[in-house]
Amino acid sequence: MLSEDLQQLLDRQKDKVSEALTRLSPDQIPQLEQVLVGSDYVADQLQRHPDLVDQLEFHLGCYEPGYLTKKIEDQIATVESEEALSVQLRRIRRREMVRIIWRDLTRQADLNETTRVLSELADATTECALNWLHRELAKDLGEPSSQDGQPQRMVVIGMGKLGAFELNLSSDIDLIFTFPENGETQGGKRSESNHEFFTRLGKRLIRVLDAPTAEGFVFRVDMRLRPFGSSGPLVASFDAMEQYYQTQGREWERYALIKARVIAGDKAAGERLFMDLRPFVYRKYIDYSAFESLREMKGMINRENRIKGRENNVKLGAGGIREVEFIAQAFQLIRGGRDLRLQQRELMNILPLLPECVSMPQQVVDDLTQAYIYLRNTEHGIQALADKQTQELPVDSLNQQRLAYVMGEPDWPSFLENLNQFRAKVSQHFADVIAPAEESEEKHAEESDALLVALWVSEFEDSEALVNYLADIGFKQPDTTAKRLIDLRHLKTVQALQNIGQDRLLALLPLLLREIAALENCDETLERVLQLIQAIVRRSAYLVLLSENPGARAQLIRLCSASSWFAEQLAHQPVLLDELINAGQLFSPPNAEELQSELRQQLMRIPEDDMEQLMESLRYFRNAHILRVAAADITGALPLMKVSDYLTWLAEAILQAVLDIAWREMTSKYGTPQREAGVVCDQDFIVIGFGKLGGIELSYGSDLDLVFVHDAPSALSTLGGDREIANELFFTRLGQKIIHILNTYTPSGQLYEVDMRLRPSGNSGLLVSSLNAFLNYQEREAWTWEHQALVRARVVAGSSRLQKEFEAVRAKILSAHRDPVQLRTDVADMRDKMRKHLSSGENSGQFDLKQDAGGIVDIEFSVQYLVLKHAESVPALFEFTDNIRILDALESHALITTTQAETLREAYKAYRALGHRQTLQNRKGTLSDDSFAELRKEVSGVWQEIFAE
Repeated sequence: MLSEDLQQLLDRQKDKVSEALTRLSPDQIPQLEQVLVGSDYVADQLQRHPDLVDQLEFHLGCYEPGYLTKKIEDQIATVESEEALSVQLRRIRRREMVRIIWRDLTRQADLNETTRVLSELADATTECALNWLHRELAKDLGEPSSQDGQPQRMVVIGMGKLGAFELNLSSDIDLIFTFPENGETQGGKRSESNHEFFTRLGKRLIRVLDAPTAEGFVFRVDMRLRPFGSSGPLVASFDAMEQYYQTQGREWERYALIKARVIAGDKAAGERLFMDLRPFVYRKYIDYSAFESLREMKGMINRENRIKGRENNVKLGAGGIREVEFIAQAFQLIRGGRDLRLQQRELMNILPLLPECVSMPQQVVDDLTQAYIYLRNTEHGIQALADKQTQELPVDSLNQQRLAYVMGEPDWPSFLENLNQFRAKVSQHFADVIAPAEESEEKHAEESDALLVALWVSEFEDSEALVNYLADIGFKQPDTTAKRLIDLRHLKTVQALQNIGQDRLLALLPLLLREIAALENCDETLERVLQLIQAIVRRSAYLVLLSENPGARAQLIRLCSASSWFAEQLAHQPVLLDELINAGQLFSPPNAEELQSELRQQLMRIPEDDMEQLMESLRYFRNAHILRVAAADITGALPLMKVSDYLTWLAEAILQAVLDIAWREMTSKYGTPQREAGVVCDQDFIVIGFGKLGGIELSYGSDLDLVFVHDAPSALSTLGGDREIANELFFTRLGQKIIHILNTYTPSGQLYEVDMRLRPSGNSGLLVSSLNAFLNYQEREAWTWEHQALVRARVVAGSSRLQKEFEAVRAKILSAHRDPVQLRTDVADMRDKMRKHLSSGENSGQFDLKQDAGGIVDIEFSVQYLVLKHAESVPALFEFTDNIRILDALESHALITTTQAETLREAYKAYRALGHRQTLQNRKGTLSDDSFAELRKEVSGVWQEIFAE
């Protein structure tokens, strides 16, 4: 029910459009009434041009992609002058705007359709006008050509909302004009440089679209986002564009280019330009400097809003459209270089990604999405009134009622209440992500220590004052700490920092010093943290990360305090700092299936032929997850067995991914091996893990003991490749490729050190053997120690069918009959040799956790000996490959006593737990001789009992 004021307005509007009303069907009249309440623009156009209603194509609903371009091309095909082109385009725009507003205000179109069709209208009019103008200009000047005679076309880049398909009802369009190469026109009455040709073309295009005439305009054109802004050339070549952004590009231009899109002209060439500019927009590393630049931009907007009184602006005011955009784009700039999913233009595509990509709570994303839709619909409601470029809420009562009506609200107070609730949520979430500039400045002023800053600027001339400062805030060895800070200050990399880098370092240092000083091992922790600072000081975005994020800073200090290994890992790979932000992920590692899924999704976003990026991505994935498990281990969130499980699952996920990558590359080059003539293999290849990997007992620094096995006839060859080779050679090269991917050092380090010595015949044997050859070797040639190794062997990647066949082979070998005396002798002799060559020695005063008597190897050999001795009659002994569950099986079948089993289990867990802790402190597995004295004695006693004749 309309209010009295709105009813009177509607009656006046209907009088204006009375002729148009007669052209509508009965079911369209209520829709028109709804539109007339919301839009004077539509009323004015229908009054002047009643026949518009006959052209609105109500039956089409939402246009199909490309429809507008085809329609406009048809309608300007017979145009013979630039003036006529301008008139025709304005008439097209008028018709389409009436249709768009009609569908928007009647809610036949949702926000996405309205903004997309508006953007497609801008694309189509620009594209068609450009093509027409290019043809006309070329008649006189000839066709632009490169130095080698290739034809050249202008590239029109749409920026901002146009680039993202997000135009509003009264948007101007932000454009940049560019062209691929310098050269001259050819074939015309006279020749000009390409630059001059495209400058003339650009000016004419702006005039056709932007110049106000009796017919209105097509789109207002803004060229200020081009290189050097209004003072720069109207058109620039690709080389000039690249040179500008590489040498003079500013942070806000990175923000602007997120949404950039080629809307007209040579689109293929434009995409090549974007590929070249991508490193400028999206850094390869996690770039937290985006927070700072976006905060500065928002601060400027806030100051301008206060000056101009824009509190009621739904775009620029607090809690407005721009803040939602800033939140999304902050994360795009920060993480887009590493996560290609974030390299999209449309805001409504980015928001749903944030829970997975940046761990934003789903409720926050829901709040932002709902608010954005409501704010944009409000913006359209404001602009539909008179086709004016404004986002200011109306101040007069009638227009307030009209806006409330088109927004579906009963009255203005109800609308305002809903709007303010949405804006309050946006403001809160914006503050959580990007603190307002004024608050940030106050915070840093409070946290920064003036004395330290003054000392730093003077390069610590007064070292005594520095020592006193450090003692006052709590450092126990202030002299040593002062020396570390002075050394940091005099580093060449620090001396060479530009002002912004110095400022960021000085914003962070006082925070770190005060928080570290509160720790028991503060001096040790600061030494570790300063290692990291030295590593990241030239990438000051990381300094911003730690300044901006108290949670991440606290995690860093906590974990570096507990582990020198952790600090070292971060110093070697500062990109892993990003992992500190999400405490939920940091201390809750995923399970095996989640790891595989996460890695698969990460690799799917990388081109299959980009081996360098695939290898880097694998290394980042491994290092990030090792960091996570270490954090969970250090804080006690994961027990020992779970730590090893996680590290093993991680290796398995990576091995399967590496096998898939290597298989794909090999088959694309050589074709697929044949199982039988004309029948190709289905990745008939397995990776067998031995030792700690096979026993699900990996530690942080463990290498991988691997054996490769295939199941294809060596007499056959590959099928379908550019160059076919023998099956045997294919699998050998496949194995070499896997080792190369695992072993190779890249900027992110090495995936794993690989040990292949447990394959048949060791280093002198084939790199990859068939399953039959593996069985024959194990039956006829393998030593007892090789059968011991098989106790801890299992398939960790590859064919599930071949895995089952390997398990049958393993069962056959382990359950074979053995002479008990010979077995005992072989195992005991091998252990004696190891003690002689690898142990600490009786009088060394040390205890080697692994090799000395009563240590880890004594437990492992005891278990392996018992499996080989009894597996023939007790198959349950080789069901599992980890020592703990094998000990459980030995106990349950009364092959050892409960006391013996408990002794070995507890000792094994204690040794491994200490081994992990030693690694996290960068210490070797060697302890003082009195360590675990009682436990070692008990283990040695069990050894004697098991190996007694």
